[in-house]
Amino acid sequence: MIALPNTRPLRPFFVAAITGWVALAAAGAVYARQKGVEPAHAAPIIAAFLAEYFFYLVPGFEPARNWIETRLTKPLFSLALWASALAPYLIFSTLTEVFDWRSILILATLTGAVSFWYTLLRPHPAADAAILVLIGAVLLSKFFTLVYQTPIPPVRIDILGKLMLLRVAAMAMLSLRKVTCAGYGFIPNWFEIRIGLTFFLYFIPVGFPLALAIGLIRFNLARNWFFVAVGTFFGILWVVALLEEFLFRALLQQWIKAWSGSRAFGLIATSVVFGLCHLTYQALPNWKFAAVAAVAGLFYGAAYERAGGIRAAMVTHALVVAVWRTLFA
Repeated sequence: MIALPNTRPLRPFFVAAITGWVALAAAGAVYARQKGVEPAHAAPIIAAFLAEYFFYLVPGFEPARNWIETRLTKPLFSLALWASALAPYLIFSTLTEVFDWRSILILATLTGAVSFWYTLLRPHPAADAAILVLIGAVLLSKFFTLVYQTPIPPVRIDILGKLMLLRVAAMAMLSLRKVTCAGYGFIPNWFEIRIGLTFFLYFIPVGFPLALAIGLIRFNLARNWFFVAVGTFFGILWVVALLEEFLFRALLQQWIKAWSGSRAFGLIATSVVFGLCHLTYQALPNWKFAAVAAVAGLFYGAAYERAGGIRAAMVTHALVVAVWRTLFA
């Protein structure tokens, strides 16, 4: 008899994929109806998000990631990663007839560089710094706004590109670069929740008074505040915090600490860079927001150091933003 591969470790991944598909498809249909988007246009966009969601889950489920790693050589792994990066764009752009050769060539160049970076280059401080600069420059620019255009101008789907870049970078770093101490994942355990909550409480008497003192925020309780708080927390936890904490804490902070030999310098330098990357928020330069972001980065980085992974920092990050958006304007 032929022995079948043991797929039991992959069951949580497929459960999350199927559950997410149902929820996203329903949410997409409701959103399209509210915005008056025709089904012929909505369906391809929803399909692209469903495809991206499947790929987005992979780096967060170690058994799924390991299953792919053990079956592909590094060049084939990079090739598969590259193809998956282009798939969502091709799905919505071809079916909605907004496909653009210039956009796909630029997108292919960017994603190809990230996908093959550590297949062609060995891990080295120069190579590590260069890929972080590349990823950061793309995220801070309007690149995805220009590439991911839809036939319905009010509807923006550039988040699709940002999600793609996050998981492509995560897969490249975790599977090819073999980054350690990342703790990449979606669900924090109780230990990580406790640490994340602790550093959030440490942030409260420092960060919010600072933001109030410099006139960055004012008290303004959101309508339906409970739903705003819960929705913001999980939205930030699984997208923004996951992206930023992986790039800044698991990569930049860890590498600066290794390059300098100082944990304190790694924490402070990364927090400063984190703050500077928020200069473009709503206005340029937004020094007030950058200053508060830098202070918050100290607490996120400390949570990462204490837990040895990003999920604790993600909890702190998500709590800060959830309270910010619920209680302040």
